[in-house]
Amino acid sequence: MQAETQAKIESIIATIELLRVHVGYDVALARLTELEAQSAEADFWNDQAVAQEAMREKNRLERQLNMITSLQNEMDDAVGLIELGEIEGDQDVVAEAEEALVQLAAIADKRQLESLLSGEADGNDCFLEIHAGAGGTEAQDWAQMLARMYSRWCESRGFKLQMIEESAGEEAGIKSVTMRIEGENAYGWLKTESGVHRLVRISPYDSSARRHTSFASAWVYPVVDENIEIEIEDKDLRIDTYRASGAGGQHVNKTDSAIRITHLPTNIVVQCQNDRSQHRNRATAFNMLKARLYELELQKREDAASDAAAGKTEIGWGNQIRSYVLHPYQMVKDLRTNVEKGNAAGVLDGDLDDFVEASLAARVGAQRT
Repeated sequence: MQAETQAKIESIIATIELLRVHVGYDVALARLTELEAQSAEADFWNDQAVAQEAMREKNRLERQLNMITSLQNEMDDAVGLIELGEIEGDQDVVAEAEEALVQLAAIADKRQLESLLSGEADGNDCFLEIHAGAGGTEAQDWAQMLARMYSRWCESRGFKLQMIEESAGEEAGIKSVTMRIEGENAYGWLKTESGVHRLVRISPYDSSARRHTSFASAWVYPVVDENIEIEIEDKDLRIDTYRASGAGGQHVNKTDSAIRITHLPTNIVVQCQNDRSQHRNRATAFNMLKARLYELELQKREDAASDAAAGKTEIGWGNQIRSYVLHPYQMVKDLRTNVEKGNAAGVLDGDLDDFVEASLAARVGAQRT
């Protein structure tokens, strides 16, 4: 067996062992057996809330354990084929199995990265806000392009999107948008996307075809679980109602159903207009406020646990994190990790994995040093 192939095998074995340690394989297996027994009991669904939580835990453990088992089985199969091919002198079989190992090593790396999503809120759904920067139509069009980019990325991962609020631009694009993203580890994957995104292109709105630079900001924060207590006092809130704008039908535009809540001590503002019911919009906005305050507390803890300079400039609001250049050349570059991609159109169509994974790995690495 070639030294390079042996190194791949050892790398995959090391990753599997790390995953087993991270999951706590034996304990997780015992817990899964216990949950399977519980779910088979006749009165299991009498308490819906407890049953649903147990099923979520059961499904999570099954995914984690099956992932490890799958990696182990696929590696064993590939190694067996290599040994068989070498015994029989069939180089085609050996080459095919070695290629399978290369692909499996890449998958193992991804699984190892996913295992790092173990922060307090990483497993939660999240809210994504996008705001156009200064610059009128140019910036508003860029904000809409960013919203589409993240929507396409979410679709590729099977995440569910729910529009919470959208404020249309005067001529094109959007001034702001808030989306709720539902899916496994949604916040964990997207939390490093908060920051300012810069676009350089020939403006389609400039009759002189000049190059323009536009900015838009993204902000990601976790949906708060119901069992997490966030204290909010009425005296700290200002609640405004206003008429919803944009898509939504005639009725939504004729009533003051949209809600804006300002948390006075922090000056955090949230708003919701996705429902015709003012009551439901108010409830959604209040949940968003709880989420923002929770995210703020998580950030304080993270900053306190990190070195003075570690991570702060990477994720802070108002800091530029990525440049998207469409003219005079095609390039998207993350300014925190230096990851670059020449296929700017592909990135804007949702091909974000390389950037997301690199920034997540860098952030986790900074926290561990």
